[in-house]
Amino acid sequence: MNNRCALVSKVIPFSCVDGPGSRLALFLQGCNLRCKTCHNPWTIGRCNDCAACVPHCPHDALNIQAGRVWWDEAHCQQCDTCLQMCPQQATPMAQRLSVEEVVVQIRKVSPFISGITVSGGEATTQLSFLLALFATLKADPLLQHLSCLVDSNGLLSETGWQKLLPVFDGAMLDLKAWDNEHHRYLTGRDNAPIKHSICWLAGHNRLSELRLLVIPDRCDYLTHRRELIAFIRRLGDVPVRINAFHAHGVYGEARHWRSATAEDVEPLAEVLERERIRVIRPALYL
Repeated sequence: MNNRCALVSKVIPFSCVDGPGSRLALFLQGCNLRCKTCHNPWTIGRCNDCAACVPHCPHDALNIQAGRVWWDEAHCQQCDTCLQMCPQQATPMAQRLSVEEVVVQIRKVSPFISGITVSGGEATTQLSFLLALFATLKADPLLQHLSCLVDSNGLLSETGWQKLLPVFDGAMLDLKAWDNEHHRYLTGRDNAPIKHSICWLAGHNRLSELRLLVIPDRCDYLTHRRELIAFIRRLGDVPVRINAFHAHGVYGEARHWRSATAEDVEPLAEVLERERIRVIRPALYL
């Protein structure tokens, strides 16, 4: 797959939850975290053509050709049986799209959107495609007004962010836990690189939003409130979006965890607001 192509799990032409305004949201396949709380867990892995899903498709929308799994969109009923069967936490429905093919889709909806957001999975695991896409949009007189945002886990290196700096407008980053060990428990990775990305982006006026995830009984923000508040203050006037964990779509042990309610979110929101930090509360609770 060349650097002008990406493995894409989904394209949503009009989204109101992936950044400001109405946006085209592009979800890339593959992630370098293993979050227990991921509610799109089939975007984590990439299909290795093991074909475990093929015999279980009730609509015969999957078949094997030349050792590869092929998805027949015309027969697919979106029942997601294949997602439940996949041992790789992947999807056979991901498509390889070129920059040009994505731009065609953006051009169709450009009069009705304020920008595009590339998410995942983890968008920056396909950095070459991301750079090519954003550079193409910024060079197009009819599309350059669209803001280009990345929804990221923050594991990209500083060198990677430096490459993106000339062609993107901002990033929305998650900090799933303050304590490193607790972060490893929730995501499988250390949070030091993520904290560094957050600070670097804020310092270059590219941190659009910091996101915190409230998980009932498994959330350490209030335990480390002093360190967290000091950290957020150093970022400048960056809004903090509090997301409420919900078990819908989650795999593994977290599917049995209690979903967050307003009563779980408010203590953190109030602590931050007392420090004059801009807080965005969850739009809904599931």
